Amino acid sequence: MESNEWQLEQKRLDEVRDKLRKRIAKLEPEVAGLGDQAADIRKRFWEEVTINTSTDEDFEETFHTINQQSALLAERERGHRLLLQQCRNMKRLLPSPYFGRIDFHEDGLGFTEQIYIGVSSFIEEDGLSFLIYDWRTPIASLYYDHSPGRAAYTTPGGVIEGTMELKRQFQIQNGQIRNLFDASETIGDELLQQVLGKGADSQMKTIVATIQKEQNAIIRNEKSRMLIVQGAAGSGKTSAALQRVAYLLYKHRQTIKADQIVLFSPNPMFSSYISTVLPELGEENMQQATFQEYLDYWLGASLKSEDPFDQMEYVLTAQSKEGYEARVQGIRYKASEDFLKALIHYGRWLGQEGMKFHGIQLRERELLTGEQIRSQFYSYDRSLPLRNRVILLQEWLLKELSALERQEREASWVEDELNYLDKEQYAEIFGMLHKDREVLDLAEQYATVYEKLSKKRREDEGDFDFAQKEEELLRIKVAKEYFMPLRKTVKKLGFIDFKGIYGQLFVEEPAYLMRTNGSAVPPLWDEICRQSREALEQNLLLYEDATPYLFVKELIEGLRTNTEIRHVFVDEGQDYSPFQYEYLKKLFPRARMTVLGDFGQAIFMQSTILDAEDSPLISLFGEADTELIRLVRSYRSTKEIVEFTRAMLPGGDEIMPFERHGSKPHLAKVHRQEERERQIRADIALLQAEGFDSIAVITKTAAESREAYEALRSYGAKGLRHVTKETPVFEKGVMVIPVYLAKGVEFDAVLVYDASPQAYAQENERKLLYTACTRAMHRLYLYTTGDWSPFVEILPAGLYEDVSR
Repeated sequence: MESNEWQLEQKRLDEVRDKLRKRIAKLEPEVAGLGDQAADIRKRFWEEVTINTSTDEDFEETFHTINQQSALLAERERGHRLLLQQCRNMKRLLPSPYFGRIDFHEDGLGFTEQIYIGVSSFIEEDGLSFLIYDWRTPIASLYYDHSPGRAAYTTPGGVIEGTMELKRQFQIQNGQIRNLFDASETIGDELLQQVLGKGADSQMKTIVATIQKEQNAIIRNEKSRMLIVQGAAGSGKTSAALQRVAYLLYKHRQTIKADQIVLFSPNPMFSSYISTVLPELGEENMQQATFQEYLDYWLGASLKSEDPFDQMEYVLTAQSKEGYEARVQGIRYKASEDFLKALIHYGRWLGQEGMKFHGIQLRERELLTGEQIRSQFYSYDRSLPLRNRVILLQEWLLKELSALERQEREASWVEDELNYLDKEQYAEIFGMLHKDREVLDLAEQYATVYEKLSKKRREDEGDFDFAQKEEELLRIKVAKEYFMPLRKTVKKLGFIDFKGIYGQLFVEEPAYLMRTNGSAVPPLWDEICRQSREALEQNLLLYEDATPYLFVKELIEGLRTNTEIRHVFVDEGQDYSPFQYEYLKKLFPRARMTVLGDFGQAIFMQSTILDAEDSPLISLFGEADTELIRLVRSYRSTKEIVEFTRAMLPGGDEIMPFERHGSKPHLAKVHRQEERERQIRADIALLQAEGFDSIAVITKTAAESREAYEALRSYGAKGLRHVTKETPVFEKGVMVIPVYLAKGVEFDAVLVYDASPQAYAQENERKLLYTACTRAMHRLYLYTTGDWSPFVEILPAGLYEDVSR
């Protein structure tokens, strides 16, 4: 870049920053003033309102006064929020106002426009000229999608065509241009090299300055109801998804709010890892949850669900235990579309027979038996949906309880209860009279009679038995107190035996096939049934049973749907079952879905293929409404690490490394465990000396991570953190972590604790090892105390450096 051109760009940058500072200085007093006004109105709200409801006219005047004050407060608060957001955006721009420039000559116009692109727009005070364009504006797509030459972009009014005469990229720090590139590609390798060469951070950063063309297609896609992103490890899937959220919030800011978008994360730690991306772009965070959190919320306290990590631990560590193969078959079957279809048929069978109910008990006495309730349920028209009949049954039960309650008032146990009431309980009962219409009516009658009698002579008082009326009031209240929990149970559908209904699926094969119209069951079906029933008896749901259990529950009580959610994002999407995807679609019927994943990292038994022609995801919304985007270039790791890791996977040569070089992976074979611990401790010290401060010792399982943590500590490793499924926040440092919790996260250096055949030999363990190795950005070390895993043994010697002693 010629020195004169650099100086012109720096001069322009200085002018823009000066205008930003002046605008900020002008806005800050306005922001503070509006904030004070809103606070003052809120503080004095009721002082400005006179409450008068004596007449209809007074009531109407009061109503309008309150409305006017509310509207004034809302207007001030809205103005304050808008100005505050503008001020924050400008402050965010000030250190580095923009990262790109394109010169675009639109066809038919006699001039070329210089377009500078940053994380937010900044307009001249006249409101006509853009000094900076937000990266999400239609014209900014030119920067990501085109090289100099003929180019076009789409606006709401149609396609704009023209010629891009220049594309320039900036690195700006604290108002100074550090680097300047004129690029022929979408994003020049020079800028990417510098960005990717930095160390890992404790939180994911925005990538708007380095978005690639294929990532931009993900971000701006609006035509597909189902967008599937199958991307290699480190290809920027999650980053692109978060920029997509920011784009949607910008493009549809009048109709979509952040709380109408939900992201399902793989674990709570990952949620903290990505939590700053949207705020950096001036947007609120969308809702985030793990699928397990959703399950736990709706299952409530009655049943506890195993989580996916405990299931993973079982699959990886229990191969020698009795019943292991049956459990594996059960996991796969219960995650399948076949099981989903079986449950739909099961719901139809329940419409004719098979519903189970709890009896309703009072003081260890059954008022209504389960058989009575069942008989009433099946007395309704059997063509009605289950949910409608449940509502009718609920109404019938409430009426029955009211009748039974009136009968129970005269029961001897009520009188016994009255004898044990103390003064405080009397006071409490009468203090609650205003909440109870029936008791209140009787109390009012009692008071009226007492008032009349007080005017008579004392000898006439015998005409009214006050003691009898008092007892009547207390009997009503005592009975109501005892029946109140029963009513609550009925209103919450607690009389339905959901556990028993789900449990009766697990019966002999002929009965199961009859109830579900099923075509086949796994070979070890009897043992699968035993395991499922045994867990249910302990009020536990195996993880593979949790979603089907809720599905059956909602067949009966009605499906919970959230029509407010407009977009659902699923990260690590290969780890969800077809069953879970069908369930998500039903939960959010109005939402579009974006699924991000890598089948090369499908480490759970219930994994779903994302990019095959027969993928269940394609049938979810139909082929016409589904788009698949493949990301094959890996940006996270150095070329040497990508070449090493892709060789582990069949078909891995499709993965393209980015041209960022580093040292080859180190393979260290030692003879004893003690030597391994000493070697790892020494390697950690060397990595820290090089400046790497995000280092992960990755193990296969949680059990192994505990052992490794204790062993490394005993051999003098300092500053270790043991990461478990309960760890809420991702932080820098040296951590010991099981591979399935490291998914989606990146580290400067990764040390694979045990790469022996004892750890990774089965085919289902290949992807575990691949996932562990692909977490590394700059350095990758593998260790073994014996032979190498067959997935390492097959790798060409030129892909690694053998540092064995």
